[in-house]
Amino acid sequence: MISLPLTLGTIPLRKSCLLKFLVVDIPSAYNVILGRPTLNAFRVIISTYHIKIKFPIIRGVGEAQTDALQERKCYVEAIKRGKKRGSEETPKIDDSNKQGKDPIPSPEPNKETPTTIQPVEELLTVELTPSDLGKVTKIGSKMTEDVRDQLVNCLRKNKDIFAWTPQDLEGIDPGVITHHLNLDPSIRSVKQKKRHFNLRRGKQTIDGWTHKEDTIPGMALQHCPSP
Repeated sequence: MISLPLTLGTIPLRKSCLLKFLVVDIPSAYNVILGRPTLNAFRVIISTYHIKIKFPIIRGVGEAQTDALQERKCYVEAIKRGKKRGSEETPKIDDSNKQGKDPIPSPEPNKETPTTIQPVEELLTVELTPSDLGKVTKIGSKMTEDVRDQLVNCLRKNKDIFAWTPQDLEGIDPGVITHHLNLDPSIRSVKQKKRHFNLRRGKQTIDGWTHKEDTIPGMALQHCPSP
């Protein structure tokens, strides 16, 4: 890791920053790769279509533009180097026959006994209302008897918080949370215009749905006329 000054732009619209670069010894078609830290340090705006960058300076806006031909050469060279590295054979280590031993087989997953997800502990069924066997819940079985009795009494005391049917969902207290539409009350509401379908087009629609009912097995389709 080294720190080097980098200057972008042309005189007088240019800017310099001291940046850190990571030096690596690998073949590459590029001399320097500018990443996000550099772009953020210069506050760069990139235009890939124009192959140009712009950045703010004290006296205006600086810019730097690359050569399209040079960019294409670097791109082609990078692809060639990537193909060369991919074609090289990776050295393999084979120690199976050094001492006359058979290679150790790799472990395979046991497919005979499928794994099933089970609870950590056995659960106990608790009736919240003794007269109604359908209103039950489950609790853990590894707690002490005193803790279990306290929990059961607490659940039965607050059984009204459980919603067993959709009718039990009375809503949320407005003191907890409320929802407001992001509308301007001074603007008059506009009702959507009623759409009238052509009789011939409506008959074609009904006939089409009837045909689907006959051709699609196991489905019940019903036409709902528009209001």
